[in-house]
Amino acid sequence: MELPVLVTLAAILEYMFFTFQVGLARGRYEVAAPATTGNAEWERYFRVQQNTVEQLIVFLPALWIFSTYVDPMIGAGIGMLFVIGRPIYYRSYIKAPKTRTVGFLMGYIANAVLMLGSIGGVIYRMI
Repeated sequence: MELPVLVTLAAILEYMFFTFQVGLARGRYEVAAPATTGNAEWERYFRVQQNTVEQLIVFLPALWIFSTYVDPMIGAGIGMLFVIGRPIYYRSYIKAPKTRTVGFLMGYIANAVLMLGSIGGVIYRMI
């Protein structure tokens, strides 16, 4: 189960990086806390962080259920698709939000496969 642990840690480190970038951007674009709107450039950083936390709420349980009930190596491999997709999403969304599709889809597909596999793995074990 070491590989899913490493994938989990990578995803959390990414989220911490995005959170740190939001803080730096607050200063750069003079968006004082607790504001969540203001400079459009800053809002892009904020949306990347928020979208990541929205995706993590699905990703982390799905990764662990899949890894437990199907296969930890396969789960970690699928999980890496999510982890690789997040920086692509970050860079494209910051640059031009309309170009975020590839990074977003990588995470979304990983989450969908992990969820469907988890459901299948649990049902298979039950019967």
